[in-house]
Amino acid sequence: MSTLKFCRECNNMLYPREDKETRTLLYACQTCEHEEIATDTCVYKRVIRKPGGEPKDVLKDAATDPSLPRTRSVRCYNCNHPEAAFFQVCTQAPTKGEQAMTLYFICCNPSCGHRWRD
Repeated sequence: MSTLKFCRECNNMLYPREDKETRTLLYACQTCEHEEIATDTCVYKRVIRKPGGEPKDVLKDAATDPSLPRTRSVRCYNCNHPEAAFFQVCTQAPTKGEQAMTLYFICCNPSCGHRWRD
């Protein structure tokens, strides 16, 4: 894991820099001339922890969003209403980083708001 590195000479933070001649990663001080070769090639790592399944930002009132397309070709499983709003989300498949598109529906009946995916 990448950690902050500090200069041995002046205690300022070291910043990653590429030595173009030797094609190596260095950490260099912007105040003095101190440089050191990086022992780890990871400069920055961002880990996003998001549970799988239905997106959390799908709200019950999303059916009233005028920007979402609507369809009358599906019926709500909960209340049998003939109209639903829909959208697609690109999700990470469990095998080798493949991505898949998931189609989500939201019932347009204001008293229902049932959500399901295709």
